Amino acid sequence: MAWPCLLVPPALDSQTAHKFGSQGFFNFTARRPQHLLQILELGYNVMYNDVDMVWLEDPFPYMEGNHDVYFTDDMTAGRPYICSCMIFLRATDGAKLVMNKWIEELQAQPWSKGKNANDQPAFNWALLKTAGVVDLYLLPQAAFPTGGLYFKNNTWVQQTKGMHVIIHNNYILGFEKKIKRFRDHGLWLVDDHALESPLGRL
Repeated sequence: MAWPCLLVPPALDSQTAHKFGSQGFFNFTARRPQHLLQILELGYNVMYNDVDMVWLEDPFPYMEGNHDVYFTDDMTAGRPYICSCMIFLRATDGAKLVMNKWIEELQAQPWSKGKNANDQPAFNWALLKTAGVVDLYLLPQAAFPTGGLYFKNNTWVQQTKGMHVIIHNNYILGFEKKIKRFRDHGLWLVDDHALESPLGRL
């Protein structure tokens, strides 16, 4: 099966990386809904996920039905808190409405160190404010677990064994720490071919 790919504005080099929670990080992630909206406007469905996630199975069978927006729960227990880490959007008016509302919420809720350290609160507000008019779908957490469950609750992992599709390596900060945790759990599925690459370390 072929999936169309689109190149959005060039990725910044590693020297421009920002720490989670910083204003630079917020400014970087706050551009996400605009990029997603631009692709939707071209008539394409969009699958987005953060780079600290590992795919164990094909997730698309879970994108069943004709819902506008599919997303995951970032909580480990209790009331769901939607994660902006993985989103599947159909090219519908409903999905476009959510992206526009997300953009509006980001403009209304600028970065602050204590409250709005990333774009996720604005995404949750956008979903809440469009829930009555947009077809929203919460994906099963057993298939799309947060790092707070998968890496910190072995009982839960055993109870849901064989059901995991995409695992998010969150609830931990730091590039090297994330890679180590992936390796420790047998989820680092690539070798480091930096010495073989003409581009050096990627």
